[in-house]
Amino acid sequence: MLLPDLRCGIVSVEANIAIPLKGDFERMARRRFQDPKPRRRGNWWTIQVRQDVFVDGKLQRSNKRVRLAPVAMTEREVRKVAAEYLRPLNQELQSIGSATNFAHYVERTYLTVVMPLFAKSTRDRSEGILENYLLPTFGELALRDLSPLSIQRYFSNMATCDLAHESRDKIRDVLSSVLRSAVEYGFLVRNPVENVRMPAERRGKKRNKPYLAPAQLNQLLELIPEPYATMVYVAIYTGLRVSELAGLRWDDIHEESITIDERYCRGDWGAPKSESSNATIGVNRCVVERIHRLRTLTVAVRAGRAMRKYRVVKSDGPDDLVFQSVKDGKPIRDNNILTRFIKPAARKLGLCWVNWRSLRTSHAVWLKMAGADVKDAQGQMRHSRATTTLDIYQQFVPESQQRVVNRLSALGTSIN
Repeated sequence: MLLPDLRCGIVSVEANIAIPLKGDFERMARRRFQDPKPRRRGNWWTIQVRQDVFVDGKLQRSNKRVRLAPVAMTEREVRKVAAEYLRPLNQELQSIGSATNFAHYVERTYLTVVMPLFAKSTRDRSEGILENYLLPTFGELALRDLSPLSIQRYFSNMATCDLAHESRDKIRDVLSSVLRSAVEYGFLVRNPVENVRMPAERRGKKRNKPYLAPAQLNQLLELIPEPYATMVYVAIYTGLRVSELAGLRWDDIHEESITIDERYCRGDWGAPKSESSNATIGVNRCVVERIHRLRTLTVAVRAGRAMRKYRVVKSDGPDDLVFQSVKDGKPIRDNNILTRFIKPAARKLGLCWVNWRSLRTSHAVWLKMAGADVKDAQGQMRHSRATTTLDIYQQFVPESQQRVVNRLSALGTSIN
């Protein structure tokens, strides 16, 4: 039985549960719901609103005067504008955490909680984007001030800047990553970057990514010293990423296969890029033989006027690295090898586009030229989806298309 008790403003239940009365709901609502009357101030209609802000890391309540519309607008229309402005506040579409300063959130939360989960190369690139582009632009704003309109205006203004399309995309991806994490941790209700459109490109994309032909590979290998020539050879015949080459150990090398279960990139060790990348792939016996050949090699390195000789493989235990730095046997640095040995050799052949990625692309194209089934190529490239192999890595081969056209013509001739 319910017994009203008007003195304390609650109704008592036999189970001694306190249920707020209507008056209590109204009092709570009055604290949250805002409906200020628009007032003329100079040439503008304005309203006074209360908002949560962070001052020195502490949440405080502050009053803010907001311009709504010019005085030429009727009061009735201004009330509609005010209601729309206040709707996110009154309907709790903005969390308290949205008052957090963007720079404060990046420094205290994103860099310390989210960034360590990324690979080192991704962390380095993202930190550069934050420092050079996002923090100077949005650093002083609260998270709730990063509206879809303000962000769209920022990227629309990029139409007149000299940044490459890939750089603009990277800026958008980093900003989206920051705000997506803010949604996950309850600072924002939604990610305002989701539907942002990027300016149109000034030039069309090249439909075909460059790849090495077998003859070009042979010429390139002649100009690159060991052990880097073997690295290029293994990369193009296996499709391994350079971080996977750097993390390859002797117990990963089998008689006719290679196991990829580790990667190394500029001081950062970790598992392969994805679950599909963590796999064992079949390789030609000549690849395995060339890898084992490294154990017998000695290279000469100029040191001033003298020449110093080093063993390519300092130690070859099961847990030792296959590709070691020549001087002290430490893990290799892919960027040093690319700029000091591979790029100069490629420029001599007029192949300025050669890099580690182009070797992986070449492997995918060679699989296509050899007539490999799509699923076999996907497994060899260790992609999660076959569309990645087909649409991104396997390129258009004119010679292959010409052979198909010739067969089609021969088929038509036989019918006639």
